[in-house]
Amino acid sequence: MWDELIQYFQGLQSPVSITEGLIAIGFSLLASVVIYFMYQFFYGSKHIGAGVHRTFIIGGPAITALFMGIQTSIPLSLGLLGALSFVRFRTPVKDPAEIGFLLLLIASSIGAATSNYLITGLLFIVVFIALGVQWLFRNHINLSGRGHLMISVDQESFPSLEKKMVPFLREKVPGLTMQTMSTMDNRVSLHYQYKRQTGFDWTDFTSELDQMAGKANIEVFVS
Repeated sequence: MWDELIQYFQGLQSPVSITEGLIAIGFSLLASVVIYFMYQFFYGSKHIGAGVHRTFIIGGPAITALFMGIQTSIPLSLGLLGALSFVRFRTPVKDPAEIGFLLLLIASSIGAATSNYLITGLLFIVVFIALGVQWLFRNHINLSGRGHLMISVDQESFPSLEKKMVPFLREKVPGLTMQTMSTMDNRVSLHYQYKRQTGFDWTDFTSELDQMAGKANIEVFVS
């Protein structure tokens, strides 16, 4: 039975051999794991994002297999491009920094599919050095530090609440700057950065914000 199965696979016509496919997908999986841990170390522990890292382990090998399958067929690639144009993701990327990790995942997957292992390895080295310098700058040179504040409000209450909430936030939170604003599932999400200060009472802050919000459905996340 096994001999017949092996002969069957050996008889299949494919521009990519089994060995080449295993090497490419294995390399892509390894790169995806490295990106996953880079995301957790440099980004995930201190930021509030959309959790895109949960797709890395599967996404990398899947993208590699996808490009290996279409690289020898122009009609198939054009048809796939048209099909993917109808895909609409409901979960937005809450922080532009996550786009960088997604691009790194796609670049490494395409590099594995096209056997450009050296270029992909150099890309990882450059990115790791760049993120390391950024991490040193953020944690050792910028002594004050920056924190992240996420506020989510139901869309119906947001127009009336915004007029009171924005002055309140600027008065209470030091060095407040808006980063992103997104709307999903009838909720408005606001992402701010602020200057960390020792002794800031977040319990009183959230209590005052809840009182000001009244009946509005509001959620606060701080990091």
